[in-house]
Amino acid sequence: MAADLALLVPSLVPVPLDRGQVLIEPGQPIRELVFPESGFVSVVTGRSGGEVEIALLGCEGLVGAVPSLLGIDRTPDTSVVQAAGRGYRIRLEALETAVDRSPTLRRLLLTFVHTLYIQTAQTARTNLTDNLEARLARWLLMCQDRLGGSDIAVTHEFLAVVLGVQRSSVTVAIQMIEGRALIKARRGRIHVVDRRGLEAVAGTSYGLPEAEYARLIEAE
Repeated sequence: MAADLALLVPSLVPVPLDRGQVLIEPGQPIRELVFPESGFVSVVTGRSGGEVEIALLGCEGLVGAVPSLLGIDRTPDTSVVQAAGRGYRIRLEALETAVDRSPTLRRLLLTFVHTLYIQTAQTARTNLTDNLEARLARWLLMCQDRLGGSDIAVTHEFLAVVLGVQRSSVTVAIQMIEGRALIKARRGRIHVVDRRGLEAVAGTSYGLPEAEYARLIEAE
């Protein structure tokens, strides 16, 4: 791991990650990737008025990893900073050079791609089978995992994109969960009060991708 990091460090450039900043634009050549250090990034698919979040990643991952590591130069999806933070930018050519030199680095990054696929598959399942409160609880837990705190800056408009529903439905779901004293909602922000309670609401929608990441990456 230390040797792999040494391959990357000379090419890493510290960058701020501002909320709303687009890191990967749909249909545009990918020339730079980002390792978030703090905050988190949403991967959104669909056109204006019909967008939905398909993945969420923070300090555990690499923005742009899926197409780039598979040798694909662009994607129809958008990667946008949802919670501000900091990260490290790397040119695609530099990453490709490092991966070519290190089979262990390639394996690690492809393992992350696998865990992101598991997350995306779980999102598809929960969107189809779970109620809105469970899906919202899952998303809040995923955010808290990456932020390391209890305050999540998010608007009802973006939650509608995340969950693929109308804004009015988001408002009702927030009120239902807040009524159980699990969260406290303020304008543009949600504070997690009772994580265990949120986990109970999320049920089986939360935990599988997290367990897979822990098994394959955190254990190394």
